[in-house]
Amino acid sequence: MVDVAEFTRRGALVLGAALMATDAGAAAPTAFDFRMEAIEGGPLDLAGFRGRPMLVVNTASFCGYTPQYTGLQKLHETYGPRGLVVLGVPSNDFNQESADAGTIKRFCEANYSVEFPMTTPAHVRGVQADPLFAFLAAQGGGPPRWNFHKYLVARNGRTIRGFATATGPDSPALIQAIEAALSAPAA
Repeated sequence: MVDVAEFTRRGALVLGAALMATDAGAAAPTAFDFRMEAIEGGPLDLAGFRGRPMLVVNTASFCGYTPQYTGLQKLHETYGPRGLVVLGVPSNDFNQESADAGTIKRFCEANYSVEFPMTTPAHVRGVQADPLFAFLAAQGGGPPRWNFHKYLVARNGRTIRGFATATGPDSPALIQAIEAALSAPAA
């Protein structure tokens, strides 16, 4: 069960809207209903990924788990052509990330050849959590406890499974879940 104290005011509003929409018979929000800022600048509307499985990962450049970028890039190369979207969301919530999007982008490209979409730095937990992360936490087993927490979002944008930091991008459990998400029909 998700600890309600972890949710932000914005997260609570997202959840409240979802519950009201469900009660009213309207469609509940999905992960594809959110927008973030692209690391290159400009909006990153997740609606452009609608109908595709999405692996959302809170990342950091100065963490013992930073080498997971290599595996995330490999997932992007291997499963991207089949529809998987890998989305990196840099965060300094654990004090291991730069505040400058350009610095993060250059670091990721130079050290890990990252080509998958990334956002500008965002809060992923606590009172300032980005609304997407409040939604993912509510649907996917709680907020990140550390950098490189992963949320696998199904094609429908509502079914979300969380994977702890220690679950690497090449872990059999994550690969199996990605394969299942890619094999599932679009809803």
